[in-house]
Amino acid sequence: MKTKVAMLVAPKTVELREFEIPTVGDNEMLVRVEGCGICGTDVHEFKGDPFGYCPVVLGHEGSGEIVALGKNIVKDTAGKAVKVGDKIVTSVLKCDDCLYCERFPERVNLCNSLGVYGLIPDDDKHLNGWFAEHILVRENSTFFVVNDLSLDERMLLEPATVTVHAYHRAKSTNLLTFNSNVLVQGLGPIGLCQVAVLKAAGFDRIIAIDGNKARLEMAKKMGAAVTIDFTELTTLEERVAAVEEYCGGIGADFVFQCTGSPRAAADAFKYVRRGGGMCELGFFVNNGDCTINPHVDLCNKEITLVGSWVYSAQEYSTAMEFLKRAKAMGIPFESLVTHKFGLDEIPAAMEMNMSMEGVKIAIVLNK
Repeated sequence: MKTKVAMLVAPKTVELREFEIPTVGDNEMLVRVEGCGICGTDVHEFKGDPFGYCPVVLGHEGSGEIVALGKNIVKDTAGKAVKVGDKIVTSVLKCDDCLYCERFPERVNLCNSLGVYGLIPDDDKHLNGWFAEHILVRENSTFFVVNDLSLDERMLLEPATVTVHAYHRAKSTNLLTFNSNVLVQGLGPIGLCQVAVLKAAGFDRIIAIDGNKARLEMAKKMGAAVTIDFTELTTLEERVAAVEEYCGGIGADFVFQCTGSPRAAADAFKYVRRGGGMCELGFFVNNGDCTINPHVDLCNKEITLVGSWVYSAQEYSTAMEFLKRAKAMGIPFESLVTHKFGLDEIPAAMEMNMSMEGVKIAIVLNK
């Protein structure tokens, strides 16, 4: 039996290739893909192969149905029984061999060789990413049964977990309270997810900053109390003044920096009040340096700064609970999936993503 994958063979060059489905081992499973969101990391790889992965089958925000299951796989990573016909998502692949896995097993996201399906160079099994008709889930993979979630929710679970992890990092500063003024800068899929996570966690005073009017409106639906459009308040001084006016004369208690722009990353420090905090989660690829003033931006303001890098597999379970709470609260989280393309339309889907039209662009099979 054969299956098709969308193989990125060179920058901006995707070929549909057909391969024989390999024999499923005792510790593996074969999944029929139903859909997969496009991540900003996919776009960076599509544009220029900065990671040197080509040829590669991209896609790591995917979900599908188990069609073949190795005899040794009986439970998912959360301990839930698994069977053919279940819907699943995959999480991180850790090496269990580096010093970080050895010394800090509770922080698997810091593994030197942390892997994820969709960012694995092609090999003899080929079915390594979710932009395909089938994916082969290998031995020692982390995965979760998600039968109770819609396809759109399943495709949003990975970015939701990114922002749940960032929220956990922010909480580690002990600066977030129910009356905190919290600012989210950058309203791409991650920033909008972050707004929704904060709203579901009980925060009502959320400020959202972006220059895309449709995304600013979406931020309000996700829970933002006030939005700032940087195409209208064009100077940093004007935006800082607007933040301080909302926050009672001082800056935000906490800032989540969700853009991939070095200039915006530098601006974020100006929005934080003295004694406040910031979580940086906008840079999953190297987009260059930013310039801050250590005295003005850090020491004199005594800011607590944390970075956030992907997630641990266990945080998927927390993110699933977030999805349930968001639905119960009427947060229209599924509406973040705005456009769907077929497997043969990936270049067009990538171009739409780069144009910043819509929010979460997804590749959906049999749409």
